[in-house]
Amino acid sequence: MSSSKRRKTRPYVRASEVGQYVYCARAWWWNTVQGVQPANVDELQDGQTMHRQHGRRVVAYHRLHSLGWVFLLAALSLSIILLWILTHG
Repeated sequence: MSSSKRRKTRPYVRASEVGQYVYCARAWWWNTVQGVQPANVDELQDGQTMHRQHGRRVVAYHRLHSLGWVFLLAALSLSIILLWILTHG
């Protein structure tokens, strides 16, 4: 498949392509325009796996952080209710 046909069917640029271009424009050119695959495919796949794992940990952190705020607000609400009951009950 020629590079012009491949470009027409893929009108978008992936973030990984931008990263590859910024890191090494020549490597991007070899891969995207010439179709030459990198020699360190295993290392690249390991890096992608590590990035996915890290992304899942970041999502889990944000969920736990939000849940912590929910529990804190619930505890404060219950404390206020209990304090009101004890002083007015």
